[in-house]
Amino acid sequence: MIAKTRQIKGIVSTVSLPTLRYLNPEYIYLATTNARCATGDVYVKVGDKVKIGQVVALRKGPFFEQPVHSTVSGEVVGFEKKFHRSGKLTEFIKVKNDFKDEWVHPLYERTDEEIDALTLEDYARITKECSLVGLGGSSFPTYIKFQTKDPIHTILINGVECEPMLSSDHRIILEHPRRVVLGISYALKAFKAKKALICIKKKYQDLYDCLTSELTRYPDLNIEVVRVGNYYPQGWEIEMIKSALGVRVPTGVLPAKLGLMVFNVSTIVGLYRAIKHNEPVIKRNYTLSGDGIKIPQNIRLRIGSSLKELINVCGGYKGDEDKVLIMGGPMMGANLVRDDAVITKTCTSTIVLNYKPTVEEPCVRCASCVYSCPAGLQPVAIMQAVKNKDKDALQKLNIKACILCGMCSYTCTSKIHLTEYCRKAKRMV
Repeated sequence: MIAKTRQIKGIVSTVSLPTLRYLNPEYIYLATTNARCATGDVYVKVGDKVKIGQVVALRKGPFFEQPVHSTVSGEVVGFEKKFHRSGKLTEFIKVKNDFKDEWVHPLYERTDEEIDALTLEDYARITKECSLVGLGGSSFPTYIKFQTKDPIHTILINGVECEPMLSSDHRIILEHPRRVVLGISYALKAFKAKKALICIKKKYQDLYDCLTSELTRYPDLNIEVVRVGNYYPQGWEIEMIKSALGVRVPTGVLPAKLGLMVFNVSTIVGLYRAIKHNEPVIKRNYTLSGDGIKIPQNIRLRIGSSLKELINVCGGYKGDEDKVLIMGGPMMGANLVRDDAVITKTCTSTIVLNYKPTVEEPCVRCASCVYSCPAGLQPVAIMQAVKNKDKDALQKLNIKACILCGMCSYTCTSKIHLTEYCRKAKRMV
């Protein structure tokens, strides 16, 4: 049976395709640092034998740490520089898979009684040991959320997945609704919250039907499916909260201060695995799409898999044109200069596009970028301040409120790369 697929401007959508499992790469690569952790300690050397779940490194951020777990059993065979999801060359530990899938410690299943007895401090400890982070792309350590001192009354689950061509969270909900609901139930218990909202786009009737049917199994849980807007960037945390609850979170204020806690769909499934099975993040769902790939596909993969290998799994490149590789979504992702990249735990997708040249023209003051900015900023003024190296002007223009959503570049009639100027501006301040 051939699954029906939607088309987006000639690109086959992966929404309706079952997730492909590709879990046995010959080599995996584990980053010793990342965008949030500039330094790290490495605990293995070439020739060492490792097992799944073994801590092989410890990344160090400004106020947190991230254990790095091996995602296969095998042998450390080297250290290599490869491209990270940030678009930067990063050092990776290279492990040769022995295909034995041996765990450093046997997985076990906590009983419902054991889970009920866990405290908020236990949740923070377990999620830290399992190195659970924001799997929607933020990479923010989940254990920090469980260290909040603010009372939480509402849990929001971000299932909006608003970037074009991404559908890995969509498939997780359809294929594993029970894990989604149980993960939410654990978050409710941890924070002693009163209710939870699962936010999805209005247009996805399949997600609504799937979730509401699954929730009938758990009549005691106060969980509601909320249908929010179909527009971009509806998945932005602040915009989603406003649509779902009518609450405006001021710029620079954490939702927790308002009694709200937000988790991405993939992260809440990761929470289920950590709490129920004490399982670190070993695998993730990932989208490989675009008009430059032969068979767009959602893939269940090992963290540390090679992008080049996954492209071959999806039939290789399509067409003779030069390719544009975007690690992450097409709006907020980072461009890669070659396909020698690694899928880390916070990499949601890679978009492969056939290159179409564009010519940047002078700004015509149409204000499209201003009208489209969800944060209410003035991108052209920010661009001019960057060119003038005027940090004071950037402060006044509130550049810190920019979420780098890409809308200013997308709507610019002159094809000016305004988002890149905003990125430079944020670095300047």
